[in-house]
Amino acid sequence: MTRIEKLPALLANQIAAGEVVERPASVVKELLENSLDAGATKIEFDIEAGGSRLIRLRDNGKGIHPEDLKLALDRHATSKIKSLDDLERVLTLGFRGEALASIAAVSRFSLSSSGWQINSSDYELAPTAHPQGTTVEVRDLFFNTPARRKFLRTEKTEFEHIDELIKRMALSQFNVSFSVQHNNKLIRHYRVATSLAEQDQRVGDICGAAFLNQSVRIEAEASGLKLWGWIGLPNASRSQPDLQYFYVNNRMVRDKTVNHAVRQAYHDVMYGDRYPAFVLFLTISPELVDVNVHPTKQEVRFRESRLVHDFIARSIHDALTEIRPAVQIPAPVVSYNPIPFNYPLKMQEQAAVYNELRLEPVPVLPVVAEIPPLGYALAQLHGIFILAENEKGLVLVDMHAAHERVLYEKLKHSYQEHGFASQPLLVPLTIQLTQREANCLERFMSVFETLGLRIDRISQEAVAVREVPELLHGTDLDQLVRDIVSDIVQHEQSFRLEERINHILGTISCHAAIRSQRKLSTLEMNALLRSMEKTDCSGQCNHGRPTSMQFSLQELDKLFLRGR
Repeated sequence: MTRIEKLPALLANQIAAGEVVERPASVVKELLENSLDAGATKIEFDIEAGGSRLIRLRDNGKGIHPEDLKLALDRHATSKIKSLDDLERVLTLGFRGEALASIAAVSRFSLSSSGWQINSSDYELAPTAHPQGTTVEVRDLFFNTPARRKFLRTEKTEFEHIDELIKRMALSQFNVSFSVQHNNKLIRHYRVATSLAEQDQRVGDICGAAFLNQSVRIEAEASGLKLWGWIGLPNASRSQPDLQYFYVNNRMVRDKTVNHAVRQAYHDVMYGDRYPAFVLFLTISPELVDVNVHPTKQEVRFRESRLVHDFIARSIHDALTEIRPAVQIPAPVVSYNPIPFNYPLKMQEQAAVYNELRLEPVPVLPVVAEIPPLGYALAQLHGIFILAENEKGLVLVDMHAAHERVLYEKLKHSYQEHGFASQPLLVPLTIQLTQREANCLERFMSVFETLGLRIDRISQEAVAVREVPELLHGTDLDQLVRDIVSDIVQHEQSFRLEERINHILGTISCHAAIRSQRKLSTLEMNALLRSMEKTDCSGQCNHGRPTSMQFSLQELDKLFLRGR
């Protein structure tokens, strides 16, 4: 057998680079994190040939002490942690101290700071003129590891990865300006964004104006956790999870717990095969999150994962619940002066008639009375839509979708308050599980009983389903229970039973809602509008379709070229 030998330093660094440096974008990520940890507020990138020929970063951070320049290129040399206690509460983006050594091992590398420069050719210090901050040059990436270079994609593809990486970092660092040049052409320039309007502008520049116009800001805080950012409206969902940005203490991560929580929050207002868009920031005590679980630091582990899951799901769900027609997307600002709007007499008359017809006597609204968010109905269009007039202009309501949501929320509320009857199975259903799965299921027996599902453990590896809610008659109980167990094992909780019941309630409300071509009286139309204003999530039907659209007078004026 071949004897064990210690690897040469260069070879060890090249092997380590296989974990840290996957492609040019990986280099950009590591350099960016170092600049941000150094307190830089201005970062400039020069990229050539998609990063394979050149990656140059300049920043105005604190820089590196001349005596530390050589040490910065050694493996596991860092100024960010000094003890195990520091590792348990990491406050910086980078901390392992292996990135620069790995990058220098697979490129022609130079590092300049504090008036001195060092490169990977001789690792000798040389004086150089340099302003405050640090400059890093990475040339000819993988020049000495041709096998790795063969795996690089086209120049366009590699730069797209770099561009996406910088976008993700720019979203989390509003107090830093970023500029990116590719092949001597300025591609991106993100200015410092301190005010809310400037932050909205940056989010719009990165995620697109459509996302910004179809999203709402969210901010929630509880149990030492804080969540804030932007969540997309359900009717602005996407076919792929390509517009999902999540940050933990300003570190961009991809986490299964987070993804499951977001999906859970949206499940009641979105088609199952669609994905929500969001830009969210979670602030949590560093002691409660482990960032040292992945070589590229893209994954984290929460100490209280269930607490984090429930907090995220509840915060997003509460925000979505408040999205009603009264808070729909405001009309875009146009470049001409619209005609001043006075409440028409017809609307005042309708308000008076509506109040007279209510069961509880209400005084007739004066001329300056506040108009309800959805206004008052004018007419029906082809037995499908309700035309209503409110303070802003015209409201178009899909009466079936709106009534479906109203009925659905009433059914859910009734179920939560009183529940539905359960029925015993004539022959209990026996399901074989692993011992671990049966143990997990046993811990949650009481939860299932509150939902009308009675399950008993009959052996180490088997359970028996004895009672089920009447709503689940005809459901594949074997598969449902197995799916619930799978969720419990992975997430320590499951919402599948609740989701299945909600799906059935949604089907009931869909069949019971007003159908097309049904003629409604003005009183019935107004009653539906008032119900929508009081119903949670009434901005969308059960499937994620919008229930109403607002057309402002400015938009209508623009359609007819008025004021020009």
